[in-house]
Amino acid sequence: MPLRKKYTVAALLCGVLLGGCEGEQQANGAAVSHADGGAAEKMAAVEGDISVWPQLKPALAKDPELEARIGDLMVKMSLEEKVGQMIQAEIKYVTPEDVKEYHLGSVLNGGGSYPDNNKFATPQDWLALSEAFFAASMDTSDGGVAIPIIWGSDAVHGHNNIIGATLYPHNIGLGAARDPELIRRIGEATAREVAVTGVDWTFAPTVAVVRDDRWGRTYESYSEDPAVVKAYAEAMVKGLQGEKDDDDFLRGENLVATAKHFVGDGGTMRGIDRGDNLVPEKELAEVHAAGYFGALPAGVQTVMASFNSWNGDRLHGHEYLLNDVLKERLGFDGFVVGDWNGHQFVPGCTVDSCAAAINAGLDMFMVPSDWKELYKNTLAQVQSGEIPMTRIDDAVRRILRVKIRAGLFEHQRPLAGKDGILGNDDHRALAREAVRKSLVLLKNNDNLLPLKPKQNVLVAGDGADNLSQQTGGWTVSWQGTGNTRADFPGATSIYEGIEEVVKSAGGEAVLSEQGEFNNDSFANGRKPDVAIVVFGEEPYAEWHGDLSSLEYQQTTKTDLALLKKLREQGVPVVSVFLSGRPLWVNREMNASDAFVAAWLPGSEGAGVADVLFTGANGEMRYDFTGTLPFSWPHYVHQTVLNPYHDDYEPLFQLGYGLQSGDESLVSNQLTEDGETYSDGALEDAWMLVSRPRAPWQLQIAEKGQAPVAVTGNRATSGEDANITVASIDMESQEDARKIEWKGLRDGSVMLVAEIPQDLSRYLKEGAALSFDVRVDSKPQQPVSAIIACGDDCSAELPLQSTLQSLETGKWSKLSIDLQCFVDKGADFSRVSNALALSTGGQLSLAVANIKYVPKAADKAAMRCEG
Repeated sequence: MPLRKKYTVAALLCGVLLGGCEGEQQANGAAVSHADGGAAEKMAAVEGDISVWPQLKPALAKDPELEARIGDLMVKMSLEEKVGQMIQAEIKYVTPEDVKEYHLGSVLNGGGSYPDNNKFATPQDWLALSEAFFAASMDTSDGGVAIPIIWGSDAVHGHNNIIGATLYPHNIGLGAARDPELIRRIGEATAREVAVTGVDWTFAPTVAVVRDDRWGRTYESYSEDPAVVKAYAEAMVKGLQGEKDDDDFLRGENLVATAKHFVGDGGTMRGIDRGDNLVPEKELAEVHAAGYFGALPAGVQTVMASFNSWNGDRLHGHEYLLNDVLKERLGFDGFVVGDWNGHQFVPGCTVDSCAAAINAGLDMFMVPSDWKELYKNTLAQVQSGEIPMTRIDDAVRRILRVKIRAGLFEHQRPLAGKDGILGNDDHRALAREAVRKSLVLLKNNDNLLPLKPKQNVLVAGDGADNLSQQTGGWTVSWQGTGNTRADFPGATSIYEGIEEVVKSAGGEAVLSEQGEFNNDSFANGRKPDVAIVVFGEEPYAEWHGDLSSLEYQQTTKTDLALLKKLREQGVPVVSVFLSGRPLWVNREMNASDAFVAAWLPGSEGAGVADVLFTGANGEMRYDFTGTLPFSWPHYVHQTVLNPYHDDYEPLFQLGYGLQSGDESLVSNQLTEDGETYSDGALEDAWMLVSRPRAPWQLQIAEKGQAPVAVTGNRATSGEDANITVASIDMESQEDARKIEWKGLRDGSVMLVAEIPQDLSRYLKEGAALSFDVRVDSKPQQPVSAIIACGDDCSAELPLQSTLQSLETGKWSKLSIDLQCFVDKGADFSRVSNALALSTGGQLSLAVANIKYVPKAADKAAMRCEG
């Protein structure tokens, strides 16, 4: 039966957020919209019911002296300078000279962007670039007004863009800790580490309230409980910015914070990132805006507009929500910044032209690379009257207000360049404390945990000694991929923490990723007393992590096989599960004696061992205290699972968590049946959507050479770089791959699976291979599309003439009837290579959105001969 014990919901919704509601949610027409996966579409939402939003006063009293100072600056500024203040460019695409010439208001570094594009840039390198931007912004040699630049960065779990920083658990893990004071301290420590590098502003905290755990940003949310999100938003803002009544508010060791993304990003249908949130306005206010009722009164100075829509209308162009609600009703007097080219999705807009967003209430464009054209077009739109001057003046006043409050004009940076702050012992101890408090014990048969350390401990699983996996996305690189041990100086993996505890107590810990052991594995010649298996999701960020199903390892089941193998050998198994969300792991839980949800713990993996083990003499060191921030699914189709649904039947409820000695209530025979999709329909089989989807991996292969895995945003083959694969933007950030062949020898770029996949069901559904392609230079030699099924089995179709027929530089969609590959010898019951593009000649093209589409063969552009 689903577990209901040990769950207490703390003041959900009305009572906490808005000071009380009359009756129940559903009685007030605010029934949770996604209870049946489509109920929202049946509810009529009336836009403009401002009464559902509380009337808030500005967090800071109006300062006549500050406002007068703003007025003096505004009088002196030209229109060109004002428009420049509303532009934020990415450091890869802007120079200090540009900042001076265009009077730009802001720069940012995106995920995976560094000074001089150097991943190993030092704090001094960061500071030097920051100082150069500041000097350029204050240079008045052209007769302009000195307005300091403000640099923004996604410091979302520590200063995660810079090597050597302390990395805290991602927000979902912090939500399990239920400790707002811990969150405040993490905000303070993060602000200190960011301040060392000369960065003024962080795009944090994320205050989304998630409704569908398939969303790729679920781990950026503190909880599905709006009350937790509200409390944490307040605490994090205070930690980052300081207390609003203190003299050092926003100054000294503090940063400017951002509440994001306004509003409803966590409630999009089917968990699709940047999708549509179809809820009544009352629910939008009471659930999805909960974090703003903590962040705004705490004095948060910036709010980031969301990519998503609300009932069909894009938030970047939503005047009612950005202006009438946020700025007027909720009293926000800071500025609204856009998300990465988010304005381009507003109807009638493009990346380089969007008057509608400014008119709706957006104050600053985040426009990484196309900022010059957007600047010119915005200037022209003001001159033509398309954008009223009053709107420009309002936006610039807001930007100046934040810059003055933050002391940017005085350029006081007491921590800038200081040693002994980035990744220091105190911050790492705080992160380790956060790891301990974030762990949630879900299963503990016979009170197996905590373990006595003086034992033979086998440590297995691909996450055990994998800092990249335990830190997740938004870590050094945007996706958290392509990182190695060298990228985490001072950090500890989960295995390293286990080894330290066990060795110091006189036991022995042996690492074997595949769980192999023999009589020689341990010094005493005995088999393991216990196995700790660390496994889970690979790193991802944003829509790259969107799922179609919550089933863990839908196809490979390699981790399940490892757990079963150890159990069959009579070894008790402790599973430590790394994930950015609850996933359906009934099979893995059945094969475990104890099961710990460890989320994405960050750089201090040793915190896991602190809780897994007693002291050397059996004394309790740290007990489990974490409780679930999200409900855990009992059935695979429970993608939307919140405690105020009538059909709330989780495996573990929101707030569940065992402590040592508690009776373990979970069955050893959980259901392992159930369709991956609740309606049984066969959905598109995605191999690459922004990034390869598990189990598929992108590789470069050349005859006679070892394959090269494409794990980061750029990879090349061999010393001569015959083949290069690089991430590029098609519609969104890094959602496509550009592939270039020099033609020095035959080579392929392929999507491969470690274990062959049975995809024969797609043949029964008349599927087609589909992908987007852009030919940048036409092929002069044969090009092939290949699907392989092992070394002795493959099918090859010619593509040269098709690619030659496409317009150069334009995106097109190609589709090929899968039966064509069968006719050439492909066995779809054991596909090892879902698609390879191969040539021996020169070729430059880009690809995106590779998938098998059911019932699409009849419409395929490439049909089978005969």
